[in-house]
Amino acid sequence: MDPLSWLLHAELVVAGAPVLVREIVGNGFGLASALLGLRRVVWAWPVGMVGNALLLTVFLGGVFATPQAHDLYGQAGRQVFFFAVSLYGWWRWSRTRRSGTAPHGAAVTPRWATGRERLGLLVVAVLGTAVAYPVLAALGSWGPLPDAWILVGSLLATYGMARGWVDFWLIWIAVDAVGVPLLLRGGFYPSAAMYLLYGGFCVAGLATWWRTSRALSARHAPALGSTYSEAVA
Repeated sequence: MDPLSWLLHAELVVAGAPVLVREIVGNGFGLASALLGLRRVVWAWPVGMVGNALLLTVFLGGVFATPQAHDLYGQAGRQVFFFAVSLYGWWRWSRTRRSGTAPHGAAVTPRWATGRERLGLLVVAVLGTAVAYPVLAALGSWGPLPDAWILVGSLLATYGMARGWVDFWLIWIAVDAVGVPLLLRGGFYPSAAMYLLYGGFCVAGLATWWRTSRALSARHAPALGSTYSEAVA
C-alpha cells in the first residue's frame, strides 16, 4: 500500500473504538501550527492548512470512509473556512515579516483588540451562531448548536490571530470548552483530546502574548511621553 492510501484508510483501535490515523495526523499538524503561532512564526499558517485538509475528510463521514456514526458539518465547514482565512493570515504575517515592523523578527505585534473591535467580534459571534445553527440543523449535523458556535468561534479566533489580537486566545478557550464534550459524545476521541490539550495550550499562549504586549507597551510609553513633553515645551 502506498503512503497516501495508508494515510486515507489506516485505523488504530483506542479504548476499543476505531480511530482514523489521519485524524491523529491532522490534529498533529494543528498542534504544530499552534506552537508556531505562539512563537509568531509565518509557517504557522501553511502547516495549519495541511491539518485542515486532513480533518475535512474526517468530519465528512458521509463522503469519506470514517468509523464514526455522526457527521459534524460545522466541524467540516470550519476546515474550509480555516483554509481561506489562513491564506489571509499567511499574507498578512508574511508582509509584516518582510517589512520588519514586528519586534525580534516576529511576524506580528501582539496587542489587545480595541473596544470597537471587541464589539464587532461579539456581534459576529451572536449573529453568526444564530445563522449557522438552523443551517447545520437542516443539513443533519449532529449537535448543531454547539457545532455552530465551534464553527463561528473558530473563524473569529483565526481572524484575531491574523490581526495579532491577544483576545483570540480567549475565543479559542471558549471554543475548546464547547468542543471537548461534543467530540467525546460523537466518538472523535483524538480531536477531543486535541481540544483538551489545546485548551491548556491556549492559556499558556494567552499569558505569553499578554506579557509581550505589555512589554511592548512599556517600551513605547517613554517615547510617547518624551514626544508629548517636547510638544508642550
